[in-house]
Amino acid sequence: MKLIIAIDGYSSCGKSTMAKELARRIGYTYIDTGAMYRAVTWYALQKGWIANGIVDAVRLQQSLDEIEITFRVNPQNGRTETWVNGRNVEQEIRSLEVAKWVSQVAALSFVRRALVDRQQAMGKDKGIVMDGRDIGTVVFPDAELKIFVTASAEVRAQRRVDEMREKGEEASYEAILENVRTRDRIDTTRADSPLKAAGDARILDNTHLSLEEQNAWLFEQYQQVLTNCKEV
Repeated sequence: MKLIIAIDGYSSCGKSTMAKELARRIGYTYIDTGAMYRAVTWYALQKGWIANGIVDAVRLQQSLDEIEITFRVNPQNGRTETWVNGRNVEQEIRSLEVAKWVSQVAALSFVRRALVDRQQAMGKDKGIVMDGRDIGTVVFPDAELKIFVTASAEVRAQRRVDEMREKGEEASYEAILENVRTRDRIDTTRADSPLKAAGDARILDNTHLSLEEQNAWLFEQYQQVLTNCKEV
C-alpha cells in the first residue's frame, strides 16, 4: 500500500534532509517543493525580473509556463537534483540571493497555483514524500501522514551556516538569522496558503534532536500510519 507523506515546516528546519532519508528508506519518490519555488526565483533573477527590491510579477506570470522544472537522480551520489529547462541548477538555487527572494516569489498567488497543480500531478499515483510549506494544508489535504517540523530560529540559522561552510561557502550567522526570521514572517502571514500546521499534523520540534533521532521518529510515524491504514 502506497501513501502520500506530507512534510511541512519552517525554513532551514531540516525537513528536506528527513524527507529524503525516509523516501530512500521506504522506496518512495522524494519531491522538494521548496526547490520548485527556488527554481522560479532563480529564473526570475537570471532574467532580471527582480530588481530594486521589486519582483516584476507581470513578466514572471507571462513566462511561468516556460519554466520547466524537473528532478533527476545524480548517479554519482544518488541525490535528487533540480533542473530548469534542461540545466542543473541545484547549487544555484541554494544561494543566499535566492533565499532572500524566494518567500516573496512564493507569496505570489499565480506562482502558488501553478506549482500546486504540478505538485498534485506528481503525486497522483501516491508513493511520494513531499516537503514544503503547504503540502498538508493545500496540496494534499487528504495525505495519510502529515508532519509539521519546527525549531528555534537561532538553531535553524546555525544549521544553515554549518551547511554552507561545509561546502566551502562564506556564511554570516547574523545575515542568515535575519533571512530566516524574514522568511518566517512572510511565510506565515502571506494571504495565499500561509505556512501553518494542518489540524491533523504530527508536530516535531527538532531544536534539540540529532539527525538520527529525527529520522527514527519520522520512520516510526510512517510505520504507525501504514499499520493503521492496513487495518482499515
